Amino acid sequence: MFYLLPLMLERVGILIIVAFLLSRVTSFRQTLHHEDRLPAKLLLIVIFGVFGMISNYTGVEIHGGAIGSEIWQAGVQVDSALANTRIMGVAIGGLLGGPLVGLGAGLIAGLHRLTLGGYTAAACSISTILAGVVTGWIGRRFRRSDPGAPWRAVAIGILMECVQMGIILLIARPFDAAVQLVSVIALPMIVMNGFGTLMFMLIIQSILQEEERTRALQTNQVLHIADRTLPFFRQGLNPASCREAASVILEATDADAISITDREQVLTHVGAGSDHHVPLHSLATQLTRSVLEQGRMSVATSKEDIQCFHDGCSLQAAIVLPLQVRSGTVGTLKLYYTNPDRLDRVQREMAEGLGRLFSTQLELAEAEMQSRLLKDAEVKALQAQVHPHFLFNAINTISALCRTDPDKARELLIQLGVFFRSNLQGARQILIPLSQELRHVEAYLTLEKARFPDKFEMTFDIEPELADLEIPPFTLQPLVENAVRHAFHGLGPHHKGSVCIAASQKGHEVMIVTADNGKGIPAELLEQLGEQAVHSEDGTGTALHNIRKRIAEIYGSEGSFRIVSDADTPGTRVVITLPLHLAHRREMHA
Repeated sequence: MFYLLPLMLERVGILIIVAFLLSRVTSFRQTLHHEDRLPAKLLLIVIFGVFGMISNYTGVEIHGGAIGSEIWQAGVQVDSALANTRIMGVAIGGLLGGPLVGLGAGLIAGLHRLTLGGYTAAACSISTILAGVVTGWIGRRFRRSDPGAPWRAVAIGILMECVQMGIILLIARPFDAAVQLVSVIALPMIVMNGFGTLMFMLIIQSILQEEERTRALQTNQVLHIADRTLPFFRQGLNPASCREAASVILEATDADAISITDREQVLTHVGAGSDHHVPLHSLATQLTRSVLEQGRMSVATSKEDIQCFHDGCSLQAAIVLPLQVRSGTVGTLKLYYTNPDRLDRVQREMAEGLGRLFSTQLELAEAEMQSRLLKDAEVKALQAQVHPHFLFNAINTISALCRTDPDKARELLIQLGVFFRSNLQGARQILIPLSQELRHVEAYLTLEKARFPDKFEMTFDIEPELADLEIPPFTLQPLVENAVRHAFHGLGPHHKGSVCIAASQKGHEVMIVTADNGKGIPAELLEQLGEQAVHSEDGTGTALHNIRKRIAEIYGSEGSFRIVSDADTPGTRVVITLPLHLAHRREMHA
């Protein structure tokens, strides 16, 4: 029995060597990661079935308790048996591939054992098939990546060997010979098969861990590239931004050249082949056109597939990826290689990840552009609401003063210019200094006071250090206009209106309050103002809604817009709270 141990260790060593060599084969590694697919299952059946056959051929012949010396067993005498590692390969196949793989590998190895003969042939064949079925059923819930998976596999393998010993005792005849055989082979086969299973599972786990590390590094690399290219792809697909993005991609990947196109032309090409792959030329290859039409990645593994018409082109392989926005293909990203062997699975997966991230960046860029256009449209709508009547009234006032008070008319013309200049500047910026917004208010008030000299008065209470605080344009002027047009209307000729704008710092916040002493706002109307446009004889509340919406979009939860008023109490206060930390200006050009 103890003499059998080193012989069995040799047989196990053969299988471990084969397993290690397999672990270096890319197709086998890929199969382990896609074992749920039918082609992968069929391949696993063949691999582990062949493992079982090798075990049969390299088994140690046992004749009447004596151990044979032949290395390769092409056949077994009628009164002899084999000690081998067949159950190990079948059990591992079942655990890794599930019921189909376990059954398939068990059938191949078991039926092959039956053809070799010997008085234990039937018992060994049955036990092998049974081991495949049982381990395949267990394999449905077997998590091979768990730290304790190898030891669970060892326990299962030992159990299957014990079952095999039991089946030999039940089926093999003569019984005395079966008992003698089991006493000789049981311990060596159980120990060596357990050891072989442990080594095999450790190899499998090393494959999985290496793949996970590779994926983690690949993911980190993709995210790093995406982070560096984000400022360029946010500008959309244009030659300048694409040239910068392509240079980053070329530097950070193993590609030899990078090309980016839109639907009509090559926007940039950097790296190998730049002498004849010239930007701003129309698309020349059907490969790119098919990707644009189908919206799916395409791989070229030869110069002919790339379809470059330049005889000296060094580009031999390529990955062409669609760049998609809103489910439509707007361009392509092409990674070229001078050696087709470098275009492996890792490069393909990384390229796919880059394509998806770049598509997301382009979609975000388009959404950002749409948002800018929407904000610009809202501001222009606000301007359109103010301009016609205001301009008509201001010109009439200035016209009347031209003969009676030319200096006053000149001053009003200057203020009218300030007012409309502020409108133009506000339409091009997200934030402007508070002092600029106050000049806009003063220009408006100067023109309104010329029309109604004694109707109202205006006061400012602004902390000096807040003059450069940046706020959204068209924030205060519409509030003052609402007070002038609506708050004082119908209060009688002896009521003098008053509007005050105050700005003060409260901790890390700035509070800007616009207050008047006019009519209060009814509760039912107050609930809607600022939240939505309303139907009213005095106006729609669109200006208030736009102010609230822009504050929410720019500052989020850090900014607030609140109207405090009561129909039974004179006066209305509009309180705007903004965060103090936003100290830089972000300009938006129309």
